[in-house]
Amino acid sequence: MSRRRPFLRTAVVGVALAALTLTGCASGADAGAPADEGYVTPGKLTIATGEPAYFPYVIDDDPTSGEGFESAVAYAVAEELGFAKDDVVWVRTTFDAAIAPGPKDFDVNIQQYSITPEREENVDFSSPYYEASQAVVAIEGSAAEGIDSIEGLQGIVLGAMVGSTSAQTIEEVVKPTTPAQLYNSNEDAKAALEAGQIDGLVLDLPTAYYATGVYIDNSFIVGELPSGGIPDQWGLLLANDSPLTARVTAAVDKIRDNGTLAEITDQWLGSGAGVTLLK
Repeated sequence: MSRRRPFLRTAVVGVALAALTLTGCASGADAGAPADEGYVTPGKLTIATGEPAYFPYVIDDDPTSGEGFESAVAYAVAEELGFAKDDVVWVRTTFDAAIAPGPKDFDVNIQQYSITPEREENVDFSSPYYEASQAVVAIEGSAAEGIDSIEGLQGIVLGAMVGSTSAQTIEEVVKPTTPAQLYNSNEDAKAALEAGQIDGLVLDLPTAYYATGVYIDNSFIVGELPSGGIPDQWGLLLANDSPLTARVTAAVDKIRDNGTLAEITDQWLGSGAGVTLLK
């Protein structure tokens, strides 16, 4: 996700995503009244997110509002853990600092973290609260216009954020003949797209809808990319071997099983709009 500058305009974002049907991982613990053990601050749940945090995940960069997909998920998990809204404390971290090894100043971190084996060497994850697909965004009149297949993408210049599932999807699914251009953030990649330095920008689908609807002028979604065996499941991030991991996973599983997660997903990410799947 972009992590440099907040876009405070809101927009109606239609996202072609079915209700989440991921099978929850075995938790080994029941969510309930909070215990002091393992929390950064006893009696409080400290949740981290990005600086800034973006629509549709957090509205107007204010996670305390409960407005936005990830803010709403965070408060639903907190409730299952036994915390009142007033007992949730928000802090900010960079994306990279949170996945680095070492102690954390938060209990959980939520900012579209894909669960990967490499990251699991340094941090823990809850069971997934979302599964995203990837899509290609381009500017009208660019070399990407009119492309309707993976083969068509192979000869143009694609860009993505370094270390992201988007970058991995370019390499393993598109397999371009022209090397992809990788950037420190989606904001940098956006600037490259607008400057004509790349022909297409690969983003997760919710961000692609927001990009084309709000903050990249004259842009469109070329199409959705197949997963190619690359899962992009997002989990709540915790410190390595955190005593809270089982409890947080139990809470995520509970809101999935009781339908709360599907309701939040539908409210903030939408459903029913289609985009072409490139083959």
